[in-house]
Amino acid sequence: MEPSLSISEPSVAKDAVKDVTVANFKADVLEASRQALVVVVFWTPRDSLCKQMAAALEKVARASKGAVKLAKIDIDRDQTIAQQMGVSSAPSVFAFHAGRPLDAFTGGMPDAQIKTWIDQLLKTTGVGGAETAGLETAFKQAADFLEKGDAQMARAIYADIFEMSPENAKAYAGLVRCLMEEGETAKAREKLDTAPAAIAKDKALDSVRAAIELAEQTGQSKGQLEKLEAALAQNPADPQTKFDLALAYYAAGRHEEAVDQLLDIIRVARKWNDDGARKQLVKFFEAFGATNPLTIAARKRLSSILFS
Repeated sequence: MEPSLSISEPSVAKDAVKDVTVANFKADVLEASRQALVVVVFWTPRDSLCKQMAAALEKVARASKGAVKLAKIDIDRDQTIAQQMGVSSAPSVFAFHAGRPLDAFTGGMPDAQIKTWIDQLLKTTGVGGAETAGLETAFKQAADFLEKGDAQMARAIYADIFEMSPENAKAYAGLVRCLMEEGETAKAREKLDTAPAAIAKDKALDSVRAAIELAEQTGQSKGQLEKLEAALAQNPADPQTKFDLALAYYAAGRHEEAVDQLLDIIRVARKWNDDGARKQLVKFFEAFGATNPLTIAARKRLSSILFS
């Protein structure tokens, strides 16, 4: 049911939306997210899509009776946080709870889909008195199986969810992810490309789409791993070798080492290859997902390097 504001709640609605800079980010996002779901939109008033997204998010936040707060970050005035978060375009939207990012997407989204996205996050977090649905329990079980390397069990759960709800993009993305975990990149690409029209452009597919693109990009790199490690030992300062080794590590599933190589390039040769290492790192973040512990840790390290 659509939440609504009563006449007695003007202060709640007023506090629901804030302009945020690096000076108040900790208080109005990180600390505030321990009591509410905080949605952060990186935007610019110069862009019509940004203004549209900001207005849609404001509407949901003001109607949520304090469960949702919106933090608006104008990238024209303050780019510090955007760089820290690895934001490369606007609008970009992040959801924070308990002091950490839960989910994110870039670009536009229909108003109804925004509402659905936020409602799902409220259910997942229990903010505003919402209870975690059994569906979320099933998703967590599937994710746990994937993390343990049991793609078969994860696929069975995702398949059951999708059978019951044929327009559940998150379940479909899970099925594609299972193929990726089994090394079936071509089949994963085929399944993604043949997604039902109703969900083909859903943001839930963004992370797995990025993972497929990276797998295709790094497909030939895995076999070069030993050669590249030897080359780097001979010339430890060469950024191109570090970059190629990062792709080889990614292809081999050694994601932390892949991230390390790119961060090292950024640390010693920040502008190398037109900021190529940071751009590649952002692609890694997209593939890992905004809530992946490696993404969160790497974003913090990136921020430390950029603003040291």
